[in-house]
Amino acid sequence: MADAKKPASKGAAPAKKGKSYHVYKAYKIEGDKLIRKGGMCPKCEGSLLALHKDRKSCGKCGYMEKLKA
Repeated sequence: MADAKKPASKGAAPAKKGKSYHVYKAYKIEGDKLIRKGGMCPKCEGSLLALHKDRKSCGKCGYMEKLKA
């Protein structure tokens, strides 16, 4: 009986596929131009900086810069 599969519970939500990142939060449109809100990482050259409450950070290399309060 160790090989028997357990049935799914009733009313269980289906598993999500992929990440639920909202791309519209990272960009701003002004006229015909697309502007990156966080900017680009100066160390990695090609990665976007993530915007946090008090800093901008790169998830690839760990670069961080503080925002002025």
